[in-house]
Amino acid sequence: MPEVLVVDDDPNLLRLVEANLRARGYAVSTAASGEEALELLERGGFACVLLDLMLPGVGGLEVIRAARVFCDVPIVVMSALGEEAQKVEALDLGADDYLVKPFGVAELLARVRAAIRRYGAAESALPPGSGPLRLDPGGGFAYVYGERVRLTPMEYALLKRLLAGRGSTVSHEELLDAVWGRGAGEDHYLHVYVGRLRRKLGAAVRIESVPGVGYRLDV
Repeated sequence: MPEVLVVDDDPNLLRLVEANLRARGYAVSTAASGEEALELLERGGFACVLLDLMLPGVGGLEVIRAARVFCDVPIVVMSALGEEAQKVEALDLGADDYLVKPFGVAELLARVRAAIRRYGAAESALPPGSGPLRLDPGGGFAYVYGERVRLTPMEYALLKRLLAGRGSTVSHEELLDAVWGRGAGEDHYLHVYVGRLRRKLGAAVRIESVPGVGYRLDV
């Protein structure tokens, strides 16, 4: 039974989200502050985190930043802050998805299912790449000339798709469908995550932008 951590200081929203998750068979833990969320995350065992940004004390962005030091559990932001710059900031810090309030229960549950599915896929056995870049068959890591690089589930899924199309251009739509699900339509997700991969993988792995089309991996 996957366990979801729901973090929000609105007790009504907490109850609503918890009830709907439990009705679909999830185990649920809740937190009303960033400090409490980090304490629970250090315990481990969560399949997904639903995280508000506007929290008392330690804010949601700080929770993302701190959590990414020690865990790679998928983090889905749920926030009333819906500007693109705010989404990009959260994604750049390590969030995996962003849901703008108010949202429907069906969409929330779909985002949770997708996040958990991708997380599980990143932990399953995958064929390694060749040359200077190799994916860890156990998920969660890449190796660049033998040096291990830690990846979040979304980074892993994106690199896996780029590696599968190595040497050819993979379109924005193909990447979005493969990593975030069909119809995601959030191009700035790609800009943020490709930027993160470039920084982590270094100059030995070239992810080339093909303007208006997509990205090409050259290794």
